[in-house]
Amino acid sequence: MLYLDHAATAPLRPEVRGAMLPYLTGVFGNPSSHHTVGEAAAEALEDARARIARRLGFRAGDVIFTGGGTESNNLAIKGIVLAALERRRRHVVVSPIEHESVLEPAEYLRRFHGVEVTTLPVDAAGRIAADDLRAAMRDDTALVSIGHANNEIGTVQDVLALSAVTKHAGVPLHVDAVQSAGWLPLDALGADALSLAGHKIGAPKGIGVLAVRGRIPLEPLLHGGGQERGRRSGTENVAGAVAFATALDLAADEQDAVQERVGAATARFTAAVLATVPNAAVTGDPVRRLPGCASFTFAGVHGETVLLELERRGIVSSSGSACAADSGEPSHVLLACGVDPDVAQTSVRFTFGREALPDDAPERLAAIVADAVRAASGI
Repeated sequence: MLYLDHAATAPLRPEVRGAMLPYLTGVFGNPSSHHTVGEAAAEALEDARARIARRLGFRAGDVIFTGGGTESNNLAIKGIVLAALERRRRHVVVSPIEHESVLEPAEYLRRFHGVEVTTLPVDAAGRIAADDLRAAMRDDTALVSIGHANNEIGTVQDVLALSAVTKHAGVPLHVDAVQSAGWLPLDALGADALSLAGHKIGAPKGIGVLAVRGRIPLEPLLHGGGQERGRRSGTENVAGAVAFATALDLAADEQDAVQERVGAATARFTAAVLATVPNAAVTGDPVRRLPGCASFTFAGVHGETVLLELERRGIVSSSGSACAADSGEPSHVLLACGVDPDVAQTSVRFTFGREALPDDAPERLAAIVADAVRAASGI
């Protein structure tokens, strides 16, 4: 089996497993406990926090450990906006192609707290224009939340241009970097808050990070023991934090080489699919996209049927976000990009990992895709 769904989750890296194992066994203490066992756990937790902060361009005290990307996005959006309500800031700006863990918190704030939500337009490639963001800004804007790289179509936003707009307006910018972490540099985006998830970069599921600049007021969503400097109560996942820091270090150290290798293989695969599969079309930005993401529509063939045919041939991929896989509805991302609803139902996403592939793999994979599409169409 060839696993091509790394955007949903990546396998646990052996080095990460080795780094976290001591904190699942011998160093098992509660980092809030004031004895030698707890202090050993606390030391590991703070070391992981400092390592992550260095990679992200934040201070160690800005890093909050969470249960994953969804919690990080919820804490960023709800936490920053709820804190801003005291200053009569009741306006949030998002884009229509964000992950549900961004769109749903914004909708919650609208329904229960009277917050106004502006949804920016995107073009056919899913790109957000800085001028549109500038036009959306208001005196009472509390937060702008934008995804660095889209999880379905792979489009990478020009976050630097967008952050210039928010900085000029004096509005915090939250960037969902769950998909871009490990693939793209994150330390110079100009973001005030960054969300990441461990299981996308080779750490286990159940550990995430929200980095928030210390000057940004943040209302906690979880109350109790006051952990994470009072911003996220609950006993910290020390082994998960160590795993996250290790995975992020490994990914960052390999980033340039992996980008080049995986990007080249993905480009060859994409070109071969377009050359061999009738009615195939690339979704997302053809150039400014994640190195390992190849996403298509196959007009006239249902995407789920293609996925079944691919799995029969030993290839595991997806039709888009794993979090929305059971909805049965066309992708909200593709619809926002102007794709016809019927065509949107034909989408298939292939996301490659860091592993090296044989030289002839892109073309061989494309031939298998072509065969699966033919079988799905009954030809």
